[in-house]
Amino acid sequence: MTSGLGPAPRSVVAFFEDRAAAWRQGTREGQWAALILWMTLTVVILGVALLTPITLPVGVFAVPLVTGGFTLRVKPLAALVVFVAFCTSASLVLASHQTSWAYQQTVNLSILFLVAAIVLFVASIDRSGLPGPLGKAMLMELSERLRFQGVVPPLPEGWRADSVLRSAGGAEFAGDFFIAHLDEDRQILELVVVDVSGKGVGAGTKSLQFAGALGGLIGTMAPAELLTAANDFLLRQAWDFSFATAVNLQVDLVKGDFLITSAGHPPALRWNRVWSSWDVDTARGTALGIVKQVQFGRSKGRLEPGEALMLYTDGVVESRERDVDEGIDALRTAATEAVRGGWEGIARRVVDGIRGDEDDRAILVLHRER
Repeated sequence: MTSGLGPAPRSVVAFFEDRAAAWRQGTREGQWAALILWMTLTVVILGVALLTPITLPVGVFAVPLVTGGFTLRVKPLAALVVFVAFCTSASLVLASHQTSWAYQQTVNLSILFLVAAIVLFVASIDRSGLPGPLGKAMLMELSERLRFQGVVPPLPEGWRADSVLRSAGGAEFAGDFFIAHLDEDRQILELVVVDVSGKGVGAGTKSLQFAGALGGLIGTMAPAELLTAANDFLLRQAWDFSFATAVNLQVDLVKGDFLITSAGHPPALRWNRVWSSWDVDTARGTALGIVKQVQFGRSKGRLEPGEALMLYTDGVVESRERDVDEGIDALRTAATEAVRGGWEGIARRVVDGIRGDEDDRAILVLHRER
């Protein structure tokens, strides 16, 4: 059965559906769309108030403020507050008609009920069963606890780790995450970098659950067994079209021997101190959450003093303007430039040197000092 909508209406519907999806993912594009929507509503209210002030009093400007408070982050909300304040002042200055006391009270009471209805509606769709700020605080605490799993513990002398994680559009949640584990003897370091399909809040909720599962397994089984368990976990989930890529790095901090086990993840980079360049690793494999029998790519080596390994997610090397190979070349160039500034803070300098924030981006660098 075909839709009765023509090409133009369908494109309009698709446009608004894309913006709504961007807002649900918490991206910057979605925040801009919501801000423009509430500013447009404010302009409409201002126009009606100026044309017929007796019909629409100034109190109705509270509606875009309340709705903006539930849908915008701090910075766009501050911009909306300034804009609404300006429009309200313009309405008060330019409106010349006086309304009766009874009419003013009736309209103000109607606005109060409208605002109350909006607040109740927002509260009704909150599935946590808690007041909004408290529910958000609990979610953020859970996120911080899981993110703590990705903090590399203090390493023995001669080793340095540096990492950065940035979500698409600046949202607090991302589909990329790290997990780190150092054994009790402080000799074996294990690092896992995971990229769950999607971006922003949409992938962030999945990554929270996935990170919790992997965090309880790391250090208790071999890298291939860990990724196999991760694959089984994803296959058991009732998530729509969800898969993940992951790479496991296991390093002997005494000898410098390392093992890379990859499940469809972008190839690691190794700093060649002789040629002062980044070499591309060979481990590839297949992604997790697609088939039962997953194939892993492996590579071994020894990290000599002065060398380093870089793990990253596809948001660092993929974009609309370039493919993965071009992105890897751009990453190698940016990372080579970043090395000149020293190894401290190198991950942040690398991600700053790469254009775009269309996807979540994560970089982890392990360096063996001379």
